[in-house]
Amino acid sequence: MQTPTPRTLVSAASAAALALLLAACGTEGGATGAGSGSGSGSGSGPDTVSPDLPVAGTHWTIGAVTVDGRRSAAPDGARVEFGADGRARGNSGCNKFGATVAVRGDTLTVSPQEFTAIGCPEDRQRFESELVKAFTGPLKGKQKGETLTLTSPDGRNGLELTAEAALPLRGTTWKIDGLISGDTASSLPAGSGDKARLVLGADGRVSGNLGCNNFAATARVEGKTLTIEGPAATTRMMCTSPQMQLETQLYELLDGPLTYRLDHRTLTLTDASGEGLTTKAAP
Repeated sequence: MQTPTPRTLVSAASAAALALLLAACGTEGGATGAGSGSGSGSGSGPDTVSPDLPVAGTHWTIGAVTVDGRRSAAPDGARVEFGADGRARGNSGCNKFGATVAVRGDTLTVSPQEFTAIGCPEDRQRFESELVKAFTGPLKGKQKGETLTLTSPDGRNGLELTAEAALPLRGTTWKIDGLISGDTASSLPAGSGDKARLVLGADGRVSGNLGCNNFAATARVEGKTLTIEGPAATTRMMCTSPQMQLETQLYELLDGPLTYRLDHRTLTLTDASGEGLTTKAAP
């Protein structure tokens, strides 16, 4: 018999439908086998195909990775999502990554393809390297409730994932973690700290921190456009040079119409010239 080729990710709905179909076929086969005496009546056999693990369209927080038997906890922001297009996309806690994924039964075969090149602190670079090793090749998936574990055939490498709930645009604290200029993404200026964040309130106000000083402004949402009616009001604290550099960029950006893209737990804002920022939901 020719070995079937791996299938790309299918939707959860398709997987459920396949499971029901297989169950029905198994019942019918069992009845026929009992009548003819040609089979065990169980409906299973060498041609039985297990349903694919229904991971398409799911989003996960990476809790830890294991490489060569050594477990490392993931940094904040490490996540992965599986699309219905046979692709996985995620964030290592610093850089974004992409991979192709083929699913056959409970086995996911992962082929990493790209990483962004933002400079990371040493501990995050180390985790990123371990993530690449753990999230490569055939991995057996085991889902239990809100958790999913992916393990290499020899059991020495693996990922621990927890289901990630989608967050709303309003009311979520969005931590600013990167800057965009056209097609180029970069990390925040070295030494600028990690205070920069924003919250869009239900009262039509946007507030937060620009890296040093707090700010507040009126904002409105229309379709996929967030318009901040600046200039924003700010406090007047003294800041370090890197903080001032970031604050100046954010102050100029957060004034006027911005196109927003909300992707589960990440928010991207860009202006008409392609300048913008990336954020992730604060822990």
